Amino acid sequence: MGVFLVGVVALLSRMEDLRTYTPLAGGSAGYGDETSTAHKPSGLIRWLTTVDHKDIGIMYGLYAVIAFVWGGLAVMLMRVELATPAMDALAGMGGANFYNGLLTSHGITMLFLFGTPIIAAFSNYFIPLLIGADDMAFPRVNAIAFWLLPPAALLIWAGFFLAPLTGGAVEAAATSWTMYTPLSVEQVNPGVDMMLLGLHLSGVSATMGAINFIATIFTERDGDVTWANLDIFSWTILTQSALILFAFPLLGSALIMLLLDRNFATTFFAVEGGSPILWQHLFWFFGHPEVYILVLPPMGLVSWILPKFSGRKLFGYKFVIYSTLAIGVLSFGVWAHHMFSTGIDPRVRASFMAVSLAIAIPSAVKTFNWITTMWNGKLRLTTPMLFCIGFVANFVIGGITGVFLASIPVDLVLHDTYYVVGHFHWIVMGMITFAGFGAIYYWYPIVTGKMYQKTLAKWHFWLSEVGVVVTFFGMLILGYLGMPRRYATYEFNAAIAPLAEVTTVHQITTVGAFIIMFAQIIWVWNMVQSYIEGPEVEDGDPWDLKETGQHSREFQWFEDQLTLDDGDDAPALAADGGEGDEENLLTDGGEQLESAVRRVDE
Repeated sequence: MGVFLVGVVALLSRMEDLRTYTPLAGGSAGYGDETSTAHKPSGLIRWLTTVDHKDIGIMYGLYAVIAFVWGGLAVMLMRVELATPAMDALAGMGGANFYNGLLTSHGITMLFLFGTPIIAAFSNYFIPLLIGADDMAFPRVNAIAFWLLPPAALLIWAGFFLAPLTGGAVEAAATSWTMYTPLSVEQVNPGVDMMLLGLHLSGVSATMGAINFIATIFTERDGDVTWANLDIFSWTILTQSALILFAFPLLGSALIMLLLDRNFATTFFAVEGGSPILWQHLFWFFGHPEVYILVLPPMGLVSWILPKFSGRKLFGYKFVIYSTLAIGVLSFGVWAHHMFSTGIDPRVRASFMAVSLAIAIPSAVKTFNWITTMWNGKLRLTTPMLFCIGFVANFVIGGITGVFLASIPVDLVLHDTYYVVGHFHWIVMGMITFAGFGAIYYWYPIVTGKMYQKTLAKWHFWLSEVGVVVTFFGMLILGYLGMPRRYATYEFNAAIAPLAEVTTVHQITTVGAFIIMFAQIIWVWNMVQSYIEGPEVEDGDPWDLKETGQHSREFQWFEDQLTLDDGDDAPALAADGGEGDEENLLTDGGEQLESAVRRVDE
């Protein structure tokens, strides 16, 4: 894989400078002669060779949806199995080992293959539009970062495909997504090594993307975009990118150490000569900033979209930015709250408890800012707004349940129970995914030029919210009943909790999961059907944002595209290549250029 990647980079370097906007201009290895007569090639060649930030954003989004479907199907199989105490549903599919494989795949897929790419989809498409840039600072690096992800997914999921072909010699990794040692060292399954390599590729992709976003926001802003008026979404992406630069390389180093322990008998995490607890320190030093890597951009999306339908500007713009930066800094000082039960020094535990409680303060600042923005506002309950409100409501529950876990005595009781699962799913599903849905509906007219079915979209929201509440409240209750996480079967002493009661709560939780699944089926149908048959958007202000003075840059760009398409002398050229009428050439920022090919260094 390493040799292959080096070869790809060498080939691209020979073709053209990585900083060039025009894709393979004049070369025969990509677009060929089409670059002299057309904006972009058609068909598959366009998507395989594009360096346009908008195309790459769309590819990130489609990739994330595929991963979302995979992770969702995995967890539905798990929920069906947990509806009864014994091994029933998965008994003929591999039993507990298959369940553990689903558990591992679900966690890694949702965090690394869905969460990070869906954020990259929005940021790739809209950050250049919001800051008035022509494209990303390094368009080719941007493309390479995406194309690392498909092989990463194939490696992570490989065990499921290879198990029937190898007679069980290679199986899906069953280490859980945290990959705790010594379990992850001692499993001889080659599927674990493939999963670790896939994770490593996804980390390289995220790091390349982070460098690109930092360079873009620092160097490619339009002249009238300053740090004082930079949009809140760009601020959160900038903070997220900084966190990625510090966190993901550490994960990569830890993964290499784990691979060496597995394959070359080193003893980094060995019980004798090393330390299994060292893995936890390294993993969680990455793992908890990763939570904020995933949640800060959705907070930025909500901070950007919610005021649009409140009829007011975001309340406390500077405080939202300061709280974002504070979360970014504090996130690296809370990792050991995942390790309160490992026997570390009580004085160290106390310091981590203090920082874990303190990080709730900037999060609460954001919550009050969102609520105050809506207060006495002229609310319009569009689907994007509903998902933003649902985001805030879920954040209150998910955040408060996390504050309880930051307390050492409470954590010692609830650690590794379903209470923890319920808490972080309120965050991951109730916040990150809800913000993603809100942004998809908000920007759907720009990306597709169509409008979705609004009634179906509201059904999607309400079913998703009901499903989240039923499913994850059930998990909180299961945690209080003492149900441990990561178990495919369960049996309870009546003195701890009645088995019938635990089973009933599991069944209610499973019903909630099916409600969530049904809501997502509605969403997929709505998106696809609307893209094919939905009404064309003819107004560059589909949300009537001009009435409240909030018609922002991306919709101004969209309005310019509609104006050009309606019969101006020449259409707007994409930033990644093609020739045409130079007088009508528009960049993503809406500015006219003097030449059809523009380089960053000019």
